[in-house]
Amino acid sequence: MSETVFKGFGDKALPFLKALDFHQNREWFVENKDLFEAHLLEPLGDLIDDLIARFDKAGLPFRGDRKKSQFRIKRDTRFAKDKSPYNRHLSALLSADGSKWAESGCFYVCIGLEDYKGCYAAVAWWQQKPELLAAMRKAIVDKPENYRAMVAALKKGGLTLSDYDRLKRTPRGFETVTDPDLIEALRNRHFVVRHPIDPDGITSPALADELFDFALKAKPLIDWGKKIEGTLVS
Repeated sequence: MSETVFKGFGDKALPFLKALDFHQNREWFVENKDLFEAHLLEPLGDLIDDLIARFDKAGLPFRGDRKKSQFRIKRDTRFAKDKSPYNRHLSALLSADGSKWAESGCFYVCIGLEDYKGCYAAVAWWQQKPELLAAMRKAIVDKPENYRAMVAALKKGGLTLSDYDRLKRTPRGFETVTDPDLIEALRNRHFVVRHPIDPDGITSPALADELFDFALKAKPLIDWGKKIEGTLVS
């Protein structure tokens, strides 16, 4: 195990988000910015540093930066119906190339209010380029044994693929597929496994161990996608 950098989120992390949800104005946020930074922003940076070091030693392709990997708590409301200026959560994304917008497999962590996003982590192939998603669907049909082995490995670790944003109909070109599990797989837009985080446990340094263990259990999903992605590299 790597040396623990993460000491836990502050005990006022979630109370701050609850208060922010109520106030939702710049004046209140500025007055309480020190609280935000001490209990949420800096601890999330520490968690990122801690996990990056562990992921590197374990050969997991999740990289980033303690600041650049975090999403801003201030919302872009230009095209949103909800004009609230601040998010009710703080989150970060680690990826193969270290960016927040990578399409090549990612690790995501969110600390927030249950009524909005809640506290959870996810490992995913998310919003892939069309050619990669098409290759994944082709691989599911051409090599179903590989897909099923990946699903079985996830299940052994207590994980299941999410059905979030799944298509209601089978994509064009795959109408002849009849196996129920493959039909479900083909309808996925994304391939995601999710890990709920107990809000009562976010103040503990053990959260870093918990998230690292989750990422290791999710590795079969990343490995499966990487093999398919590799076939697209010229």
